[in-house]
Amino acid sequence: MDIYDAAARYMSEGKPVIILAGKEYGSGSSRDWAAKGPYLQGVKAVIAESFERIHRSNLIGMGIIPLQFLDGQNADSLGLTGKEQFTIDLPVDIKPRQHLTVKLNDGRQFEVHCRFDTEVELTYFRHGGILHYMIRKLIAH
Repeated sequence: MDIYDAAARYMSEGKPVIILAGKEYGSGSSRDWAAKGPYLQGVKAVIAESFERIHRSNLIGMGIIPLQFLDGQNADSLGLTGKEQFTIDLPVDIKPRQHLTVKLNDGRQFEVHCRFDTEVELTYFRHGGILHYMIRKLIAH
């Protein structure tokens, strides 16, 4: 199935999508569009081995959660195929650089490093991204 068709199907079924990625996710991308595309396809989180610095920030700006495998782990080492169903519980009072537990529908679970690195990034995310944050801020004035 094409990516577009799969994304449309998951969105129509109300199923959020995550991306499993390797090292330096977002490197060589066209910057902000590399985050807008996944947002428009219903991606809610990216679990990567590492992120290109600006791309990680752009994901947050689009309301996408950047999660990083712990050192020495990746999708292959954890036996992830992408066919699993993932549950990621994001605490309401999450702090920058907090570890989270990702649960799978087959009973497995693993820890990830949540890559909200600053309080400002958490503020943007809590508003659904930087655009929603700025609109709310403008309306309030």
